[in-house]
Amino acid sequence: MIKLIFCALSLSLLLANQALYAKEVTTSYNNHTLNAELLLAEGTSLADGIVLITHGTLAHNKMELISTLQDLLVDSGISSLAINLSLGVDNRHGMYDCEIPHQHKHTDALNEISTWIDWLKHKGAQDIFLMGHSRGGNQTAWFSANNPEKVRAQILLAPATWNEQDEKRNYEQRYNQSLTEVLAKAKLIDKDTWLENTGFIYCPKSTVTTESFVNYYQPDKRFNTPYILNNIEVQTLVISGSEDKTVAALPEMMAQVSNAQVGHSIIEGADHYFRDLYADEVIDLLVEFLENQK
Repeated sequence: MIKLIFCALSLSLLLANQALYAKEVTTSYNNHTLNAELLLAEGTSLADGIVLITHGTLAHNKMELISTLQDLLVDSGISSLAINLSLGVDNRHGMYDCEIPHQHKHTDALNEISTWIDWLKHKGAQDIFLMGHSRGGNQTAWFSANNPEKVRAQILLAPATWNEQDEKRNYEQRYNQSLTEVLAKAKLIDKDTWLENTGFIYCPKSTVTTESFVNYYQPDKRFNTPYILNNIEVQTLVISGSEDKTVAALPEMMAQVSNAQVGHSIIEGADHYFRDLYADEVIDLLVEFLENQK
């Protein structure tokens, strides 16, 4: 069985065959402190590999799904690092508060994933596997497409899909505003200007910079994970749930992906968050996938 590793952060060094080790670790990026939860499986060493997990939209690394996955992974002898995307907030914890003005970008995650990979390699990690959920799955795939040499393989759990017309329709239904009009306005104004009382992601009446708004809403086929996967060079496992209403089109879109590097498994009965025993099925698929990466 493949073993995944973790390195001791800070001043201490972990010895081989050490017992289970869990700790919040930090690094820095763009004048912000980034934090992550490091969970080291018993008997692992740095050379065995590690799974880096990225959460979904405005979420965090202690949400139920991520915590459950980390626990189940370590039970399988696999270590993991679950990162918190900063979303422009120093040392951020918990769900993003919609009252905080938004000055983060979808593509910031690519740089933060890269920062954590560099951190792991500096600590001695070799094989680094990526895992992402929902929007984090899209950001993970986007990063891997740009940096295949940095990734051993990846697992995308209910990764985000995108369609321009659906995006426009959903935005107008949610916020009673025209996305086309708001986007056109944002593109005409200096990138550091604040838009007030603007619908943004899940947050109504937000304050958001024009740069952030354009980055999240400017049409780009790379927001659609299956589009990225058509040409991905990294071995990829996509896992979807048959009852997932958040990315309901994912199975149909994955059926159109023609790439020998990409596999797709559907967990019957699972929704977007793979609660309860469905998380065990995720781990079973993941462990088998990692075994095949030897």
